Amino acid sequence: MDARDTDLKKELDATLQTRRELGEEYESALVDSFLEKVDQRIDGTVERRVRRQLAEQQMAAARDSRTPRPTDSFGERFGFGIVSLVLAVPLSAIGGGVSGLPGLLVAWAGIVGVNVVQVARTNPGLFGRRRAERDDAWED
Repeated sequence: MDARDTDLKKELDATLQTRRELGEEYESALVDSFLEKVDQRIDGTVERRVRRQLAEQQMAAARDSRTPRPTDSFGERFGFGIVSLVLAVPLSAIGGGVSGLPGLLVAWAGIVGVNVVQVARTNPGLFGRRRAERDDAWED
């Protein structure tokens, strides 16, 4: 039996003893008083359970927000790759035509850089492997 149940049993015994001493004319007031105490106990228990469930939901939401997720669809990534390749042709021609090999290398460095940034944006955990391992350590 729980300590709270023992207290409630003591309250009921005291209420019954008081009814025996005072008589039936105080019975409704004694019953109302006892039921008010039971209501308070139930309210406290429900409030604690609701708080605990809310805290668990907030913790689960916080854990879910830390997991890296892709921010776009396959179609967006595919489209970005196609546009990047289509624009690579004129950029290569302009860079190679104006400055020769150094211009071509600069143009392709820019194309590769833009694609690396896009990959890093859509896959946050790809380049931050160490950070993801540190975040997992906090969850244990």
